[in-house]
Amino acid sequence: MFNRTKRITIIFVVLSYSLCGCMREPIILPDTATPQPSPLHPTTTWTLVTPSQTSTFTPTTISPTIQPTITPTIQADGCRPPSENYERLSINGRMLNQRTYEMLEYAASLYGGVIEITGSAITQGSYTSAVDASFGTHAGGGAVDLSVMAPGTYTILEDDIETLIRALRLAGFAAWYRDFDQLYDGSPVHVHAIAIGDRELSSAAIEQLIGLHGYFWGFDGLPTVGRDPTRDPHGGPILCEWMIEMGYPS
Repeated sequence: MFNRTKRITIIFVVLSYSLCGCMREPIILPDTATPQPSPLHPTTTWTLVTPSQTSTFTPTTISPTIQPTITPTIQADGCRPPSENYERLSINGRMLNQRTYEMLEYAASLYGGVIEITGSAITQGSYTSAVDASFGTHAGGGAVDLSVMAPGTYTILEDDIETLIRALRLAGFAAWYRDFDQLYDGSPVHVHAIAIGDRELSSAAIEQLIGLHGYFWGFDGLPTVGRDPTRDPHGGPILCEWMIEMGYPS
């Protein structure tokens, strides 16, 4: 008797739900689920951090066999935006603009060594295509080559090189040391520097900053033909707030 009453009660409840429309509609799942594309983002993003922190990024637009992780210094102590004075001047017969020269003056104050980077150490300036091995990087503004030999000698000041590179980068240059024979047989030892943000940069100089072999990707700035880019031997770039405001590194 109890079981019969229980069955009648269950049937009555089910019929009641059916009649009142309370039964839930069946959920129909598609046979296949097609993922929706996510919003497009740049291949590389930067995260601003405090001066004591670093940001790590991996470029994805370069050869898959080289994917370096670099730690750029962001807003390092000593960052100072350059002027916008593009008046041209000649130093030792080498043409520069005033902006580049002022950046060299600031770098010299940070460096504090004996290499006269605002004078006799300048071996190649801007606005020139005289040296084919420079592949056009000096054809516009903002480019300069600097001797790293002791004044009046052929002695390379090896202990000064990293200090000088650091000073130049803090002053707003992408700068690298070029060893003997690195560009061509007999090419001299020097430091090559490109003033970041110079509005008169040549296209080749811009490539040294943001191209696939460029400074902001952690490479040495030398064009790559049939090979992977070479990593920056001086570590990651220094990225100041004024560079970010100008749109670098993108």
